[in-house]
Amino acid sequence: MMKMRFWCAAGAALFVSACGDMQNTSAAGDNGFISPLPESILNMAAQGQNLNAVRIDPADGCYVYQHSNPVETTFLPLRTTEGRPICTQAA
Repeated sequence: MMKMRFWCAAGAALFVSACGDMQNTSAAGDNGFISPLPESILNMAAQGQNLNAVRIDPADGCYVYQHSNPVETTFLPLRTTEGRPICTQAA
């Protein structure tokens, strides 16, 4: 009887957590990309970077863009024309 209660409680917790995750998704597929990108960032960014898929990396506060190739999709630092990363300023 005790094992049955444990498995029922564990199953209920798993079910509720799965429902919570579904509520946080939106129909548009909110992926954290910044849209529209501020004009100042557009002016600084070097060409050849995907400016339609940019977000801020919470680890360092720098802008990263989604880079896709035939092997993988990854995030790379958004860089200026001089090659410097574009970052937000610390408060």
